[in-house]
Amino acid sequence: MPNIPQHPIVLVDGSSYLFRAFHAMPPLTNSQGMPTGAIYGVVNMLKSLMLQFNPQQIGVIFDAKGKTFRDDMYPEYKANRPPMDPDLRCQIEPLHQIIAALGLPIYSVPGVEADDVIGTLSKQASSEGLFTVISTGDKDMAQLVDTNTVLINTMTDTIMDIDGVNEKFGVPPELIIDFLALKGDKVDNIPGVPGVGDKSAVGLLQGIGSINAIYQNLDDIAGLSFRGAKTMAKKMVEHEEQARMSYELATIKIDCELEFSLDDLTPKSQDNDTLVSLFTQYEMKRWLNDAKAGKPFFSSETVNHSSKNEETTAQPPTEQKAGKYKTITDQAEFNVWVEKLAQSSLICLDTETTSVNAMEAELVGLSFAVESGEAIYIPVAHDYPDAPDQLQRDNVLAALQPILSSPEIKKVGQNLKYDINVLANYNIELQGVVFDTMLSSYVLNSTATKHNMDSLSDFYLNHKTITFEEIAGKGAKQLTFNQIPLEQASPYAAEDADITLRLHQHLWPQLEAQQELSELAAQLEVPLVKVLAKVERNGVLVDSQQLGQQTQYLSSRVAEIQAEAHTLAGEVFNLGSTKQLQAILFEKMGLPVIKKTPKGAPSTGEEVLSELANDYELPRLIMEYRGLSKLISTYTDKLPHMINHRTGRIHTSYHQAVTATGRLSSSDPNLQNIPIRTDEGQKIRQAFIARPGYKIIAADYSQVELRIMAHLSGDEGLKHAFSNGIDVHSATASEIFGVSLDEVTSDHRRSAKAINFGLIYGMSAFGLAKQLNIPRHEAQNYMDLYFSRYPQVLHYMETARQFAEANGYVKTVRGRRLYLPDIKSRNGARKKAAERAAINAPMQGTAADIIKQAMIDMDTWIAQQANSDEILMIMQVHDELVFEVKESRVEETVEAIQSMMEGAGQLSVPLDVEVGIGENWQQAH
Repeated sequence: MPNIPQHPIVLVDGSSYLFRAFHAMPPLTNSQGMPTGAIYGVVNMLKSLMLQFNPQQIGVIFDAKGKTFRDDMYPEYKANRPPMDPDLRCQIEPLHQIIAALGLPIYSVPGVEADDVIGTLSKQASSEGLFTVISTGDKDMAQLVDTNTVLINTMTDTIMDIDGVNEKFGVPPELIIDFLALKGDKVDNIPGVPGVGDKSAVGLLQGIGSINAIYQNLDDIAGLSFRGAKTMAKKMVEHEEQARMSYELATIKIDCELEFSLDDLTPKSQDNDTLVSLFTQYEMKRWLNDAKAGKPFFSSETVNHSSKNEETTAQPPTEQKAGKYKTITDQAEFNVWVEKLAQSSLICLDTETTSVNAMEAELVGLSFAVESGEAIYIPVAHDYPDAPDQLQRDNVLAALQPILSSPEIKKVGQNLKYDINVLANYNIELQGVVFDTMLSSYVLNSTATKHNMDSLSDFYLNHKTITFEEIAGKGAKQLTFNQIPLEQASPYAAEDADITLRLHQHLWPQLEAQQELSELAAQLEVPLVKVLAKVERNGVLVDSQQLGQQTQYLSSRVAEIQAEAHTLAGEVFNLGSTKQLQAILFEKMGLPVIKKTPKGAPSTGEEVLSELANDYELPRLIMEYRGLSKLISTYTDKLPHMINHRTGRIHTSYHQAVTATGRLSSSDPNLQNIPIRTDEGQKIRQAFIARPGYKIIAADYSQVELRIMAHLSGDEGLKHAFSNGIDVHSATASEIFGVSLDEVTSDHRRSAKAINFGLIYGMSAFGLAKQLNIPRHEAQNYMDLYFSRYPQVLHYMETARQFAEANGYVKTVRGRRLYLPDIKSRNGARKKAAERAAINAPMQGTAADIIKQAMIDMDTWIAQQANSDEILMIMQVHDELVFEVKESRVEETVEAIQSMMEGAGQLSVPLDVEVGIGENWQQAH
């Protein structure tokens, strides 16, 4: 880390800040739909920068509107960049106003870029012996680094001096321009020399020197050691003009004629009246309160509220002070803490282990907190060389077991499902779990932030935690926790417990203030934790031999597809290469370009290939190739390697706080994505089997989202169909096509089914026409007829949009709030997507709530049965629950499943559950 003197000059690349903040922040808006995420992000980065360096001189430099001298030199300069997003463009002017009102000097100079202004100022400062910190994420700026100038990347909090430039790029700052000129820059569309990449550019510069030196010593290139050196001289000669021009384009000007100087970079007093006006308009309520109170914005006394949704931060977080953390290795001190924990009404706990896979994890230590700011870490299995003596794991667990297993001592943690399963490896049942900060945050607002502890701490407490990578490293050389020295491991582990307790103290009062949400957390999400932990531990048996046969079959079909594709293309190519596929489809075969990537290349995404497949064979083959390849890599080839050596079963991980709507997801393996409508997907399900003497029972909610639509809309036609056991698709077909139920054909029903499901996902007439392959006006007529027969459905849709527009969220039947940040977006596509979500999210979310309740009820019923280990809940997939049950218990279990699942909703129409029984999942499904 370079030694930076106090109060350096700070030059901020405002344009770099702007783009990075826009793409890093969630799509926040005020109540009028004005995007505010980039404003929040930039202002927060400026605040952090001011607090870090306390500069006496600072300048925030933005690109000016219009062309620069580089556009005149090379019209294609930056031509690859897509047009600025309207949601970003409209934030620029208010951001400039806020920066100026904060008293920070802000500049943009026509005809040159922000880089050139910063380059000119930094070189002036350096020539006067003044130290400058340039804050940017732009690699081009590395050419400005010298003994008096460093770069800081505020996103990664890394500082780069001369040695840092050498380490990152392989060349010193004075050769960065040459480096960029040789390899080119796709972002700025600097062409460079074709065939020269990072390694060959470094090889040329390290072996010979600058571009001028290279052209004076072309004969020396062939003797260099990098790949392709022997033919490089020819490329350099052939593209000399392009290389020289690229050098000019990559060179940051350091001699701009500026109407201001370093002396003008002194911050002014903040304009509180203007800040109050701007913070009011853009609804930055926390900052508004500070401005009204006249507090200096760039002060550690004011709280940084980066990107917080005001709905989810009703109380300002308390200032985060350094915690008092202890490492417990002494028996007497441990005994004191055991007594302290036993006397506590609420304890926060966390486990440290050797693996993120709870079924394989070995306990390395435990951390506890009972008061904010104080925590302990009890190491039990650090085994690096010269590790200090630690308490014995078995003795520690024996002493803690009465506390951990006590339902009277309440527990709080972050993702406690993991800790439950880890402790279960040591025959300890963690009881008294009443709070989980991950779930508190998720219920409060599922879209506000990620729900891991580091993100929650940063978002809600304005506290940057010690990350695991900081103490363990990255990649293949990353240490497991038992290998980490105690002086690093202990603060990390103790902080986990302390910060989790602080998060609980911050989040739970906000949930308590909203009864529906606190009940959702306390009665549904937290009780589900132990149920999911049990389902994960139960695991599922798979037939690895059958999967191996599937791999052989699928691999053979993939090879056939490749051969067919090569024949159609007239040449051999890599079907998995996006670039090669683009060249074949759009350049060689001339297929229509339906959609482009953000960088302007023809898209080969699933949606595009699906549309092209209607008229062309090769895109259809590519889709089949991708689907089968994914089945091999994700399931048939991978699943046998995921069988736990101890249990002989596969143990997926369920996630409660990932999807926005409340649905569960799973990973390692992902059981939600096995295709159900293909023969290949069905055969994979055949490999999920029951042990001898047992059966698989699969229970699936029938048309649950349509039933929820009937409840939410109150439409009498839909309610009548569901309440009287009438097939709803046939009933819809009868209404739309004007025929009796007996006269409904399969084609009628297929069209009605598309309409029923399409409408709950917000499908337009255009989308329906495309799906049914009919004219748009005919599809519109179907929709008009539908809404005339089911008028309350249309009313529900309009009401849902209006509610979302007014409140920023919609709700499930149980009161789960589903926030829609884009509902007031000025970007039409985003707003339309949010409106569709406003209609569908309450149905998806309610369905999620219903099956979660069913899981809790079934788990309670199973626990009450004699020999309850003969009835295992082994999977949850979308609207389906899967069980492994002893043959003699099947009948009673089926009755219980239907009773519990059908009784789990709070709807005005009955729920219908279809139950199947078989030797494997496919038979049961």
